[in-house]
This record gives sequence, structure tokens and C-alpha cells, in this order.
Amino acid sequence: MSKLQLSIAMGDYDRTRALLDARVRIDGVDPVYMTLYPEEMFFRAMRSQDFDISELSFSSYAVKTANGDCPYVAVPVFLSRAFRHTSIYVRKDRIKTPQDLKGKRVGLPEYQLSANVWARALLQDDYGVHPEDVHWVRGGIETPGRPEKVALRLPPGVRLDTAPADTTISEMLARGEIDGFMAPRPPSAHVLRDPKVGWLFDDPTAVAKDYYRRTKVFPIMHVVGIRKSLAEAHPWLPAAVFKAFSQAKTAALEALSDTSATKVTLPFVEEQLKAAREAMGEDYWSYGVAPNRATIETFLRHHYAQGLSARRLSVDEIFHPATYESYVI
Repeated sequence: MSKLQLSIAMGDYDRTRALLDARVRIDGVDPVYMTLYPEEMFFRAMRSQDFDISELSFSSYAVKTANGDCPYVAVPVFLSRAFRHTSIYVRKDRIKTPQDLKGKRVGLPEYQLSANVWARALLQDDYGVHPEDVHWVRGGIETPGRPEKVALRLPPGVRLDTAPADTTISEMLARGEIDGFMAPRPPSAHVLRDPKVGWLFDDPTAVAKDYYRRTKVFPIMHVVGIRKSLAEAHPWLPAAVFKAFSQAKTAALEALSDTSATKVTLPFVEEQLKAAREAMGEDYWSYGVAPNRATIETFLRHHYAQGLSARRLSVDEIFHPATYESYVI
């Protein structure tokens, strides 16, 4: 029997590299891998379903799933996770505290981006800044005219305007036409050289560590989706995908732990790995539903409250049922 020939789009990360170099294989699959930037990958997956298996924006997936028109079914593989306290930049000459954002203009590349869902969630839960308290301005970070990937119907109290067609939110921040900036990427490099522009939180790492201590939430940005028609035709496929991505992550962590020669071009890797495990547990970047249920529930609650989900999704309906349990030896 021949293997399934499938197109697979994902980022080039340490946790995917064992798949890319074939040290780990997906059972029953002959893959064609494409390593792409999130913006291209997510746009093509949601607009034209270009891939059989694709890394997906968690937020875009939730929007489409709540609408009942998502072409993919997700497996609980979380290729991107990040504390999004570093996603908020401000004019430091105007904004001193998170509460100062009330009534101010904040630029973002897309309202529904997963990073922005999490950033708005932490502003609301920890600082009392609600989405309707801010005047949002949508535009490209480096190129003018970026649209939303998926159609949105935001609550009446949320004000979202489009940036002028000839400029970016980076340039608007530099000129002082907006007071803040929220995105998974930073503003343009020349803007960051301006001493009046900086992170909202002077020490975002310390704030994020405190956030995790209080909530035990490690935010999820991306999931992996399988074309629904494939999962229906080959019910063994979702579990095989989950298994392979899990094995690839294990290989990455084993390499990271081998400090005979550091695998990452950064100092203090051994110390950072030790600190992460002490603060968040041995499997600090866990896949699967059970160890991440609280994080997923937090995301889905805010996603719905922010008007992005047409209905409140439950954890148990957003991942393929074959991936909720696994064998043990």
C-alpha cells in the first residue's frame, strides 16, 4: 500500500526540525514540507486551503470553527507559545501604566491575531483595561494595507478603524499618531531606536513570570490543522500527526539539554532551561489537551468575550477526538 502524499506547511523551529530532516516520520505519510512565515502560511490556509496539514493561528481556527465553516480539524500540537507581555509597545512619553491606555489609540496588524487576543486578555484581567476602552487602528507593520484573514463581527462597543492606505502602524507610532502598538512582531527597526518608543512593561519577563505563577497559563498561539476531508477518509491520520510532532519536540528538548556544545546561538541556555523547568515543570512546553486545558479554556473564554467567536466554544469540540488519549507502555 502506498503512503499518503501530503503537503505540510509549518515554521522552521527546533521542535519541527526532526520532521524536516526525516529523523521523525509521520506513520503512513509521504510528506512534502514547506517552511513558511506565519503570515503567508495562515493567509493561504484560511483563504484558499493550500495545504493538507498546516500550522494554524489558534484564533483564526477558533473563529472559523465557531462559524461552522473551518476546513481543518486541529490536533493539540502547539508549535508557538509565548507570554505576550512583550507584544505591547507604547509611546513612553505618554503611557506610563497599562491603565493609561484607556481612551488611547493603539495600532495592530489584525484584530483577531492570537497574540492580540492574549495581550487584550492580560490587560483586562490584570489591569482592568477592556477592549472597548481602547481605540484600535488596524494596519500593516512593514507594508500598508494589511487586511484581516477572516471576516469579523465585533461587538458594538469596540472601535476599530483602518490606518490610512499609505502608511503603517510602525510609522504612525513613530510620528505619534497612535499611542501604542500591539502585535506578535515588534515595530520597524528604525522605530525601536526612538527612545520615546518601548515596551509597556519595563521588565516584561518579570511580569510574565508573575502572571504564570498566578494563573499557570502558558499562552498558546498556534495549533496544527488537518484538512477535514482527509481526517474523515483516514481516521488514523490525526493520531499519527500528533505522535510525530510530539516525537519531534522530544528530540528538540533532548538536543537543547545536551550542553556539550550549545545548539542555540545564545549564552546562558543551560541556565534558562533549568529556570524554565523549575518554574513550569519538566514538560514546560506540553502538547495534548489534558495538561493544557486551563490555558485553552482561558483563551476560548476571552476569544468569545472579545466578540471573535460567534459562540462560546468548548475545549472538547475543537480538537480531533483521536488525539485526546494516547497509548502507554
